[in-house]
Amino acid sequence: MRYENIKSAILTILVLVSILLTWNLWTYQPNYDTMEKSKTVKEVALSEKQEVQKIVRPDRVLFHVKGAHYGTNNTEDLEKMIKELSQWAFYDVKKYPYDMDNIKELTHGSGNAEITFPGEVPIELFRSVLTIEGKKVPSFDFNQIIINVEDSEKENGIVYFVSSENQQVYISHISSINLSAFNHKFYKNAARYPRFFAFESNQKRTIFLPEGETEMVSYKYIPVPLNSEEFKEALFNDPSFVQKSFIPQGEEYTNGSSKMTVNYNSNILLYVNPTVEDTYSNSSYDLVKRSIDFVNDHGGWTDPYRFVSKNEYSQSVTFRLYSMDGYPVFNDRGLSEIVEFWGRDEISKYVRPNMALELPLTTEMQKVTRPSGHKALEFLKSKQNFKPALLEELFLGYRMERDSEENKIILLEPAWFYRYDKSWGQITMDDLGGLKHGLE
Repeated sequence: MRYENIKSAILTILVLVSILLTWNLWTYQPNYDTMEKSKTVKEVALSEKQEVQKIVRPDRVLFHVKGAHYGTNNTEDLEKMIKELSQWAFYDVKKYPYDMDNIKELTHGSGNAEITFPGEVPIELFRSVLTIEGKKVPSFDFNQIIINVEDSEKENGIVYFVSSENQQVYISHISSINLSAFNHKFYKNAARYPRFFAFESNQKRTIFLPEGETEMVSYKYIPVPLNSEEFKEALFNDPSFVQKSFIPQGEEYTNGSSKMTVNYNSNILLYVNPTVEDTYSNSSYDLVKRSIDFVNDHGGWTDPYRFVSKNEYSQSVTFRLYSMDGYPVFNDRGLSEIVEFWGRDEISKYVRPNMALELPLTTEMQKVTRPSGHKALEFLKSKQNFKPALLEELFLGYRMERDSEENKIILLEPAWFYRYDKSWGQITMDDLGGLKHGLE
């Protein structure tokens, strides 16, 4: 009997050991060391990613005070205003049945603050900046935010979103407390900004120009070339299949279907993917959002670029370089722009500078004065065949060019720029421009 008990005990122990070993075998995981980061494929990042509010931003504010107009394009001041607006709650947003023939009264009337963007902004995109309440916010584009400051004593404040291109107005409401704060912080201090005057180019368009001369700064930079290999890693789906070759003016990369060309002389990078389907039917929001995300994915904001335009017909989006003090920068060869063209699922064409203005020559910066808006307007009016109704824009900005004495140096020179009959021109200080775009 004792023998049977011992035998049963041994069998029980063996069964338990077997179960334990089986359990350990099933649940065993090797204790591998963590792979060193340097052994993994790094994410391509030429520069830092940017939030929407750093790329989609206004370039001027005008305060209309008792028949007078004051304004600025100062970057810091505009950032403070947008930060103020980002703390508000916008509600009851709906299309406003306004007579567009009287749009000037709505936007430029006394008591209004007029915040202007360089391009038409999809409201869905700007909802990452502003708090817009409501489950069914309508879809629309805008290029002006009009704050009616005179209504600050009412229960609810009024803010308009205006689209010059689509000739549409949307109305929203804010707290009177928010409106009073904006009045106190910004509108009541409008007179500290330069004064502007209004030029009625046609029934629907008013151009605001500075009354007096404007002090600006001329800049010099040593451009820094961007790494072509990093663009190759970012733009091609499988960089290991990409062939590199040298061409007379630069480099060329291709995988048989897509091609990237880097031109050393023009400092332009061009990527083309002709195999992309060209049918694309998504919203303007998707077009702009996708374009911003694309540049963010490889850290392509190597300079202070801003969203300036979109074209839903060509499925293209343009970002422009801006100076430190908030003026747009222009260059005839595309050195101040990032342009994207989209197909159905991916980018079909990407054009941008392959350099960055990282090294300013601070000792070479000079303060200069540019003529008043009256002087610039008088010059345009003096040209033969000039028709005021065809003048679309007139403003100060910077002309980017190479130094005539030192080709490696990039100059940013202040100048007057205008758009006349859909073409751009400039008014220089040397001979006031020689209008090259259709006015001669």
